[in-house]
Amino acid sequence: MQRPRQPYRKSPAQRRRGPVPPAANGPAYAVPRRGTRRGAPTRQPLYLRYSPSTLLIFGASAVLVLFGACLILMMLVFGLMYGSGRVLPGVHAAGVNLGNLDEGEAAVRLAGDWARQGIVLRDGERVWAVSAEEIGITLDAAATARAAQAWGRTQGGISGAIESIFGGIEIRPVLAVDLDRFTDYLHEARAFVDVPAVNAGVELVNGRATATPARAGRQIDVNAMLTHIRQDAAGELADGVLDLVLIPARPAVVDSSPLVEQANTLLSSAFRAEGYDPIRDEWHHWTAPPDVWAGWLTAAPDDSSPTGLALTLNREGPAAFLQANAQFADERYIEIEDAVTAMQAALARSETRAVMRVRHRTTTYTVRAGQTLSAIAEEVGIPYPFIQAENPGINIDALSAGQQLTLPSRDLLVPLEPVPHKRIVVSRGQQHLWAYENGQVVFDWVISTGLPSSPTAPGVFQVQSHELNAYAQQWNLYMPHFMGFYHPGPNMDLMNGFHGFPTRGGGYLLWTGDLGHPVTYGCVLLSLENAERLYNWAEEGVVVEVRSE
Repeated sequence: MQRPRQPYRKSPAQRRRGPVPPAANGPAYAVPRRGTRRGAPTRQPLYLRYSPSTLLIFGASAVLVLFGACLILMMLVFGLMYGSGRVLPGVHAAGVNLGNLDEGEAAVRLAGDWARQGIVLRDGERVWAVSAEEIGITLDAAATARAAQAWGRTQGGISGAIESIFGGIEIRPVLAVDLDRFTDYLHEARAFVDVPAVNAGVELVNGRATATPARAGRQIDVNAMLTHIRQDAAGELADGVLDLVLIPARPAVVDSSPLVEQANTLLSSAFRAEGYDPIRDEWHHWTAPPDVWAGWLTAAPDDSSPTGLALTLNREGPAAFLQANAQFADERYIEIEDAVTAMQAALARSETRAVMRVRHRTTTYTVRAGQTLSAIAEEVGIPYPFIQAENPGINIDALSAGQQLTLPSRDLLVPLEPVPHKRIVVSRGQQHLWAYENGQVVFDWVISTGLPSSPTAPGVFQVQSHELNAYAQQWNLYMPHFMGFYHPGPNMDLMNGFHGFPTRGGGYLLWTGDLGHPVTYGCVLLSLENAERLYNWAEEGVVVEVRSE
């Protein structure tokens, strides 16, 4: 039996609130979208149809698929390269890229680049190339190419192959090193690589000497370089560049202030370099003012000095000064190193005057018609055996007009350091001797020179020996107070010289009444008394000039 339907009645609360609003999560009835048919279903976008986690999964899957495809492609390419037998990409040796070359091509490229580019040296600041032969390092191109081809296969493995392809690899070249030649080159390179340390010194500022700071230098560590190249030449030159090992050079003196007072005294005057020419008996002077030679001053350790220091000259300054100023228009010159040494020695004595020797080079002589070698020797003042020795192969009996002869340096006959303030002059024409000291005549004597068949040679010579009673075996003569001053020819022990009246056999004197006339076999004869006086006065080094007139 059906229950009768009850009429709808609002509750008291409903009657108080009024109509019930739509639910908060949507309209109470469907609102059709604009442009759509009422009641038709709508398509939502993908990002609304799938959750973010689902989309992330889809993206990661796509990336993995793409990565896998690339990896497969790379493996295919790698397999092709690996199986081709060629050098893998990224492989270098001695700074040469060998990638994708076969072994033969790699060897050819290595040999060509090694010969063309040489070995690159680097000293931290500069880079330069030298030939492999010059430095004594030889590349075995074939063996190096073989090692390059083996990289990533029998050498280095798969990891090495990957490293070469993605990052590049330098393999060790196969080298042979001539250590003696390598050492020689390092010593040669020191001339332009080494920077010498500079001791503290002195400079002139507004007319007063002030101390200058020291500067450190550098030099090639030859021993370290030899150790490195001996132990691992291939590693040192894997990239084709050899870095020089440099060590600092420390100055010996870092504070020169104790020498400033002495420098001020010395710099109150110019420095005089005086050149003496013993052949011509001439003086030449070159003067450096204080503001110039102040720049030459430096300090050096000196245990004999109370301060432990001494002023000296750096070699570069005076050498440059002499090269610029001590010039001649003929064969004469100054030996720069000897001159600088003389200047340093003068400063060590607190002197600003140094004496140096003017020297002579070889010269040429043009033969005139009818001349003999003996006549030429008389004219130029050089014994003919010395000229003959300077011109090997000449026929002295058949000289021709216009023939060129080389005359030896006149210094050959003045081998010792000359004594500038003394000089002996012998005149063959006047049969006379004059001895000078400081330009003044101290001896003026009659003498005798050699016979025309054995003349005393003209020229400029030098006292070279002293012997109280010399014996001449060739003539069976004893010669008292003998001073030898020239050899008649090169490589001859015999010397001509000054001596008193000689003795022979039972001891009787010879030639006592012949002074003033040629009588000897080439020597210069004096009386017994005069021979002794000259013997004691003339030290070795005194110049002897023999004149024809």
